[in-house]
Amino acid sequence: MSTTIEAIEIAIQKLPPSDLAEFRRWFTEFDSSNWDAQIEADAASGKLDVLADEALADYRSGKAREF
Repeated sequence: MSTTIEAIEIAIQKLPPSDLAEFRRWFTEFDSSNWDAQIEADAASGKLDVLADEALADYRSGKAREF
């Protein structure tokens, strides 16, 4: 583990509850934004096309259904 990550972990452990809650909120938003950007990039590059085609084929053949 790098010393930077260890320092971040120690700093987080020392946060008072209100600051920890604010950090948690911020990190959740930060992480979600990064995830969304990665999914969008993967979709735009065609990386998800095979999965989408398989899902549609399963649906059309009756192997999958709507909920």
